Amino acid sequence: MAVSAKPTTPATEPSFRTLSGEPVEELYTAADLPPGAGAGADGDPIGLPGAYPYTRGIHSSMYRGRLWTMRQFAGFGTSEETNERFRYLLDHGQTGLSTAFDMPSLMGHDSDHTRSLGEVGREGVAVDTLDDMQTLFSGIDLGEVSVSMTINAPAAIMLAFYVAAAEAPAGGGAPVGPERLSGTIQADILKEYIAQKEWCFPIDPAMRLCGDMIEWCTKHMPRWHPISISGYHIREAGSTAQQELAFTLKDGLTYVEQAVARGLDVDDFAPRLSFFFNAQIDFFEEIAKYRAARRIWAREMRETFGAKDPRSWQMRFHTQTAGVSLTAQQPLNNIVRTAIEALAGVLGGTQSLHTNSYDEALALPTEEAVTIALRTQQVIAHETGVTNTVDPLGGSYFVEALTDQMEQRAYDYFAKIDQLGGMVDAVKANYPQREIADAAFSLQQEIDAGERSVVGVNSFIATDEVPIPTLRVDPALERKQVDRLHGARARRDGAAVERALSELREHAAHADRNLMEPLLACARAHASEGEIVESLQQIFGDYAETPVF
Repeated sequence: MAVSAKPTTPATEPSFRTLSGEPVEELYTAADLPPGAGAGADGDPIGLPGAYPYTRGIHSSMYRGRLWTMRQFAGFGTSEETNERFRYLLDHGQTGLSTAFDMPSLMGHDSDHTRSLGEVGREGVAVDTLDDMQTLFSGIDLGEVSVSMTINAPAAIMLAFYVAAAEAPAGGGAPVGPERLSGTIQADILKEYIAQKEWCFPIDPAMRLCGDMIEWCTKHMPRWHPISISGYHIREAGSTAQQELAFTLKDGLTYVEQAVARGLDVDDFAPRLSFFFNAQIDFFEEIAKYRAARRIWAREMRETFGAKDPRSWQMRFHTQTAGVSLTAQQPLNNIVRTAIEALAGVLGGTQSLHTNSYDEALALPTEEAVTIALRTQQVIAHETGVTNTVDPLGGSYFVEALTDQMEQRAYDYFAKIDQLGGMVDAVKANYPQREIADAAFSLQQEIDAGERSVVGVNSFIATDEVPIPTLRVDPALERKQVDRLHGARARRDGAAVERALSELREHAAHADRNLMEPLLACARAHASEGEIVESLQQIFGDYAETPVF
């Protein structure tokens, strides 16, 4: 491969800054640490792992006691194809499942909706009905395997499908009650309005659905995380690390406020709230972000909300390497990027990890690319020695100074959001959306001007690249899924479906009623996702975003 080593930096003095634009000093010493910043017990300036405020991790033994969960994100085509991929990953050492849904499912459309044309099964699995969910997990013991589902606006519907599928598994497997199910559903609707832009309803009723899920899971699913508060997509939309941290935590605190306002005891639900962060390419900045996140969450839960259970103070989070950092040019370089980002997640103390495949800037990953991504985690876990001691970077002047700075930047954003009336009002006013848009534009300008080097894109450019093999989703799978949906409709009791949907609408019209039981009734009657969404829209209405310039 012929490579051009074109210089990208201006002739002026280089500027040493993090990816987020924060200046980096030439040397850090004890003088850079504020006295008592983040102090733990017994006057220790940073505390101990497994002890409040958890700057150094939520477990005292960390990975010496148990490795992080290796949870690779997977999903494409129909439920049969994705079930095969799930089994492949489990056979190759994956320890948890993470489900990617296609765009129609994420938007609450059935596969035969006019807006679904050309998108069915393209970037995730198509799930229209209970039948699809049963097939998706066929032959997998849901009482033993932890499952994550990345879906937000229709999350309550997918959770109902999942609970009903576990009750009546495909192939005559043993039924699993909701009390035995373990895993996470993302359900972070504020993040959707801020960054990912996948919604079904206006903000207020969407927040109600999140609250209904938290309330119902608190009573019926003690091993389930009913919401995964996600900074990942905020970062993918172009935010800085500081914005990802601040907006994610403020979203989380808003969900806690809502649940407490419903009369729930914070210690009854907070231990099962989880978070989802990005691992970008700036190694030390990312580690500092995770440390600051744990510290802020612990303080806010204990001091602001009065949580007494130490589990309520502990931030548990999943990490995914940065999709936005991957390049279509010289895609094998992405293996290196992913390894560095994954190592940051591990040294930052993540509880579970997804490593992106090197070909994801081009297509859904091939089995070869997925295997390399999983092997990346296994090499880190079993060969590098980074799991031998807990928080090996703790006490680094640079890391601790970055952590303190990250924390301060987050609280600065908290103050601005509070001035706007809280996170819901801030989102309605497009405040976080504007901040992210400005940050994304600024970074892209630096890359375009050559002030930031992206290897293979604006420096060390290959002039004779050879295309790599990529996964192609068979267009026939869309027809197969549509036929599957029509078959499911033909087999069900139409009158029972309409009764369930009517009951759902009646409950939705009363703001004080929890919608999870009516949603479960719809799922068991084999109502489709799109039919359920459209029924709720008759009561809640739809949503259109105000453009931000």
